[in-house]
Amino acid sequence: MRCAGIDIGSRTIKLAVIENGELIFSRKIITSHDPLGTARDLMAETVFDRITATGYGRHLIKSHLSCPVISEITAFVLGSRFFSDSCESILDIGGQDTKAISLDKNGSLCKFEMNDRCAAGTGRFLEVMATVLGFTLEEFSAAALSAKKAEKINSMCTVFAESEVVSLVSQGALRNEVALGIHKSIVSRSAGLLKRVAPTGKIFFAGGVALNDCVRILLENEMGRPVFVPPDPQIVGAIGAALSASENV
Repeated sequence: MRCAGIDIGSRTIKLAVIENGELIFSRKIITSHDPLGTARDLMAETVFDRITATGYGRHLIKSHLSCPVISEITAFVLGSRFFSDSCESILDIGGQDTKAISLDKNGSLCKFEMNDRCAAGTGRFLEVMATVLGFTLEEFSAAALSAKKAEKINSMCTVFAESEVVSLVSQGALRNEVALGIHKSIVSRSAGLLKRVAPTGKIFFAGGVALNDCVRILLENEMGRPVFVPPDPQIVGAIGAALSASENV
């Protein structure tokens, strides 16, 4: 039986299909002004027998397709174990929020914290800061890694941080050093959340921000623990939803 999971996120919609314990299809697409229509188009690209939804828009899908839904936390717990059965800490930094999750040795949820009050320290924050400095996201990470020192960024509010970055550059600060300061501020915020929830164990790093090498390296240094990034960190929640669908067969 083919079981699918769809993760309706604030920035992207992800679909994964599992058959006999193997991932046979995955795709992600930008969330549009019509997330339901975008999700339908994505689901039309493959064949599956049943589906479970997760993410911000899971109840939208449920109301139109009458499919089961699971929380993002549950989805990430299941999805992380698909890639690594030894992780005890999960950090997910997505487009609009950050989640820190701790697991026991059997892979069951112990506790979690979630910062979803604003876009501070998330993928959206990185996108805005990269644009202000004139970098693509790929250039942004590389520039930060090339800096010899970091300019301190005091604000994590996107609006105030943007003004602060513009001011630093106008005063002659090097763009790569400002970039490193931004990355350090993101890691400091995320590490604080992770230390409270999951102070030990290998860290499973998921979400779009896990693709940023500078964040990953700084996080590993800050936590003093290994950080594992799966091959496609953005589809972890969708895989978790698909596994939930298969468990309920």
